[in-house]
Amino acid sequence: VQLQASGGGPVQAGGSLRLSCAASGRTFSGYTVGWFRQSPGKEREFVAGIKWSGGSTYYADSVKGRFTISRESARNLVNLQMNSLRLEDTAVYSCAASRTIIQSSIRMASAYATWGQGTLVTVSS
Repeated sequence: VQLQASGGGPVQAGGSLRLSCAASGRTFSGYTVGWFRQSPGKEREFVAGIKWSGGSTYYADSVKGRFTISRESARNLVNLQMNSLRLEDTAVYSCAASRTIIQSSIRMASAYATWGQGTLVTVSS
């Protein structure tokens, strides 16, 4: 599967953005899809993840209650709805996918086999 992330851009603090991760080559069926972000000088961090089959979702504590990850089966997309954005949410957001991830590894970037290019989210005051 090949991944394409989109939807980033500038937004004011308190605003919303929706990122999308599209798969080409095959469907997301059987995959776990994660969103990660990285800002300058910081390590890549887990944001949210979803198991396509069953729809179980996982969130970093820093985004819980503000971000929602979801699947859109008809369009083979995984979306990340980001609300109440904060300055510290500024980062390059990337989606990743893998077929064989155990639950305890969902938050680990090293567990994902395929990565899309990032999309930049810039939150300003």
